[in-house]
Amino acid sequence: MQEQLSGKIAIITGAGSGIGRAAALRFAAEGAKLVLGDKTEAVHETAREVVAAGGSAIALQIDAGLEADVARMVAAAIDTYGQLDVAFANAGISGGMESIFELTPEAWTEILRVNLIGPWLMVKHAGKAMADAGRGGSIICTASVAGIRSGAGGPAYSASKAGVINLVMVSAQQLCETNVRVNAICPGLTETGMTKPTFDYATAKGVTHKIGRLNPLRRAGQPEELAQVALFLASDQSSYVNGQAIAVDGGLSSSHPVTRQLPGQTAV
Repeated sequence: MQEQLSGKIAIITGAGSGIGRAAALRFAAEGAKLVLGDKTEAVHETAREVVAAGGSAIALQIDAGLEADVARMVAAAIDTYGQLDVAFANAGISGGMESIFELTPEAWTEILRVNLIGPWLMVKHAGKAMADAGRGGSIICTASVAGIRSGAGGPAYSASKAGVINLVMVSAQQLCETNVRVNAICPGLTETGMTKPTFDYATAKGVTHKIGRLNPLRRAGQPEELAQVALFLASDQSSYVNGQAIAVDGGLSSSHPVTRQLPGQTAV
């Protein structure tokens, strides 16, 4: 079977762990050559894992919310590999669960800078490079179910992810006739570095069995499951998918959370 990303060059931010690392390994296994970015040194370990598995990757320590760093990643892809076909703007921060009344303007600004300005910068620089090259391409942004409705994250985080969902819609229109597609993935609760405090708390309290119980699959997601959807959006298999936000959440966003009824009971 032909590799789904054979001959393609891909950028991935937030590649030091979690969904970004899983996507790097999955993309490389499907033939992509990679430029990996993360704020932490862990991005170099991801690159080593890719190379050890027979793939090709370079690693850059970058801040995904700084324009110069995003532009540097795009330039690295073109300078190293001669082209750019896929950009996965995956980096993000949670910002905690403080209420609207507790958050400071500085905290709100930082969350928006990384989670929303970062993806916009990737669309701006990677999208232009793809459009100018005339080859088309795919840009994928990590949003969240928290951006669909309330109840799945802190207020600033949720607002930033709602912005990402709208960003991909606007960007798909702005890139009209370039064959550059822009889509978002909306993860539900997924076991990553960002959600580690949640999982650690559940372990300490002996309630790990309760994690993810609000969704119909009754479990949390794994980074590899999100990477598989990112692979679909990166590949030509999704050639007619554009401007969409795809929830990958075990079904959580298919309904408002409710107390589940026993057979024969009437829902209030």
